[in-house]
Amino acid sequence: MSELLALGDDALIAAQRLSEWVSRAPTLEEDVALANIALDQLGAARLLLSTAGDEDELAYLRDGPQFRNCLLAELPLGPARGDLDFAWTMAWLLLLSSAQLLRYTDLAASDDELAAGIGAKTVKESTYHLDHAHQWTLRLGGGTDESHRRVQEALDSLWPYAHELTEGIRDRWLALVEPILAEAGLTRPADRWQPEGGRTGRHTEHLGYLLAEMQSLHRAHPGAQW
Repeated sequence: MSELLALGDDALIAAQRLSEWVSRAPTLEEDVALANIALDQLGAARLLLSTAGDEDELAYLRDGPQFRNCLLAELPLGPARGDLDFAWTMAWLLLLSSAQLLRYTDLAASDDELAAGIGAKTVKESTYHLDHAHQWTLRLGGGTDESHRRVQEALDSLWPYAHELTEGIRDRWLALVEPILAEAGLTRPADRWQPEGGRTGRHTEHLGYLLAEMQSLHRAHPGAQW
C-alpha cells in the first residue's frame, strides 16, 4: 500500500499544481486540456488514496511531512513560486507523465486485482498526458529561439528532481524521454545532484504553500458536507 499512497500523493499534488493554469493558459483549447489533465490526476489520486484509507482525510488533514509525493510534483510551474511558465510546465509534465505511465503500466500487470484495476484505468490517461507533453515539447523545442531557450532551461532545472521519481525504472524512463528530447532538438541534461526526500516526508518549502491553499476550506469547515 505504501507504493499506492506515494503514487496517489504524486497525482494529488500534480492535480493541484496544474489547476493553477485554469483560465490562464495561452489559448482556450489549452486551458481546457490542462484542466482535463488536472482532473485526470485528481481522479487517479482518488483511486489510489482510497486504497490507503479515507481519501478526504488523506488529502486535507495530513501535514506536509506525512505526504509521500516526489519533489518534482510539488515544484512551481515556473522559475519561482507564483510564476507560471508554459514551456516550464510542458517540461515538468513530460518528466512526470512519462514516469507515471511506467508506474501505472506496472500496476496494470500486477497480480493484485485492486492494483491492476487502478493501473488499467490510469495508464490510458497517462498515455494522453505524455502525448500532450510530447507534442508541445516538439513545438517549443523546434519553434523560435525564445521557446527553445525556455524549454531547455526548464529541463535543465527540473531534470535533477526526476531521479527520485524514476528510482527503479530509470533505464525504461530514459528510453521514453531521450528520443523525445532528441526529436525536439533539445539537449539531454547532465546527471548532477539528485535531490530527494519527498518519499520520506522531507519536502521543499513549496509544498507548504500548496497545502495551505488546497486544505484551507476543508480545515475551516471540518465535517461539512458539500
